[in-house]
Amino acid sequence: MQHAYAEINGIRMHYVTHGTGEPILFLHGFPEYWGVWKPLLKEFSKDYRVIAPDLRGYNLTSRPRDVEQYRIQHLVADVRALAEHLGLRKFTLVAQDWGAFLGWSFAIRHPEYIRRFVSIDVTHPAIFDRELKENPYQQKASQYMLGILNNPHAAEELVANDFALPRKLLFEDAIHHGARLSEEDLAEWLTAWRQPGVFKAGHQYYQAARIGPPDGNGFPGGSNLLEDVPQEKWKVNFPVLMLWAEKDPYLLEDCLRGLEVLAPNLTLHKVPGASHWLTLEKPQEVIQHLRDFFAKKG
Repeated sequence: MQHAYAEINGIRMHYVTHGTGEPILFLHGFPEYWGVWKPLLKEFSKDYRVIAPDLRGYNLTSRPRDVEQYRIQHLVADVRALAEHLGLRKFTLVAQDWGAFLGWSFAIRHPEYIRRFVSIDVTHPAIFDRELKENPYQQKASQYMLGILNNPHAAEELVANDFALPRKLLFEDAIHHGARLSEEDLAEWLTAWRQPGVFKAGHQYYQAARIGPPDGNGFPGGSNLLEDVPQEKWKVNFPVLMLWAEKDPYLLEDCLRGLEVLAPNLTLHKVPGASHWLTLEKPQEVIQHLRDFFAKKG
């Protein structure tokens, strides 16, 4: 793996790249870092050029202080600037969790860059906004978002007791559902988490997106992820693979309702037994679905 930095869009972005050939760009989620993709990078670098950045605020990439610097427009501009820095004119985008909110947001705004899009467990932002506003079950599953939005001490609580809460919610849950994380893996995750301000930056992603269910105090639910995109541009026509973990407690299956309208070139695979951390829990199954999708879609 080659580590490098790009001075782009007012930040210094760290990324890892390996292999040659058609490019695949991987976007991680919260509270992750580029290393969440290691099994996929190892596999696909055999016949593709793979790139995995630390997103704005994470690990070895810059962390702006102002919450407004984490608005979706800045995150989208980061991806575009990284693509330009690397000379990528057309690429496959693979994304999960917050990386997938960003991935959808980028692909909707800049479809000219997208050869194929793989979203892991995150639906189209317009559909998720609908579910946050209208579906009481998804609203209940997303209450943690209000806890993040409305708690100024959320970052401190996540860091407390040597990351006791994220260790439980990520490591223990993923291992319970089949993930194999070595001591070396865990040490690398903790090194990424110990970079000063990482969890504050993750908190600011939620604040900047104003994402969550209704709060009972006038906030109707939803997000601002598509606030500058007219509705006639929400539909995407490139091939989309959706991998859906059937046991995800945070993202419910109603989020798939109507997805084929906004993404008519859709391939959907539901993964039984998988929870939110699908790529950690079932990396070989994810790899096979991606291989099949890439072959099917050329």
